[in-house]
Amino acid sequence: MNPDQIGAGAPQPLEWRDGDMPYSTAFGDHFYCQTDGRLECGHVFLAGNGLPERWNGRQEFLIGELGFGTGLNFAETWRQWKLHRAAGQQLHFISFELHPMRGEEIDRALSHWPEIDAERQALTAAWPETPAGTVSLDLDGQTRLSVVCGAALDGVAAARPGFDAWYLDGFAPSRNGDMWSEELMRRVHEKTTPGGTFATYAAAGFVRRNLIAAGFAVERRQGFAGKREMLCGIKAPDTH
Repeated sequence: MNPDQIGAGAPQPLEWRDGDMPYSTAFGDHFYCQTDGRLECGHVFLAGNGLPERWNGRQEFLIGELGFGTGLNFAETWRQWKLHRAAGQQLHFISFELHPMRGEEIDRALSHWPEIDAERQALTAAWPETPAGTVSLDLDGQTRLSVVCGAALDGVAAARPGFDAWYLDGFAPSRNGDMWSEELMRRVHEKTTPGGTFATYAAAGFVRRNLIAAGFAVERRQGFAGKREMLCGIKAPDTH
């Protein structure tokens, strides 16, 4: 099935492989690294954005994500946030997702990791039966999740600026080119605060070129679990 034929906001058809690993039949790709998606999140998205160190001493911190998927990146980030945050600090995590999963699918996917059981249970308990529009959840007084359902380009274009860090986590660039387009990367850069960062597991040449064209200073780093490279980068502090 062509993913463009699935209505925006509609759940996409899934297969479950190896018991609890979701696979998108529309995009022909797994939702996360088959080795260990939670550890990949730590290596790529948290460490790649200098987290949790960068939110130390910050009253508010805003993370953007392209591709909410199973909610794994949010759950692991929330777990780390709770370990390191100080009283009064606020985290807002905004994710852009064309085809939001149902709560029972999120629950099944995240049940693979006992380390995030508390986050999984809280997320799925608050998740709406039919996610649409913007799902906004205030989860523990210091953590807010917003999932903007629809095309990422539209959602990012409409978002207020001020993002401190980005998780670029769409399906593989070869299978989901729209999530890695130069136009979308320019919007991401535009909405990023000066000195803000991004990280992604992707290392395709056109992704790197699009990020550079958008205005980011891009570097290659060692990828996760034998993957040769990943990309991360920063918006110059004097860029407006």
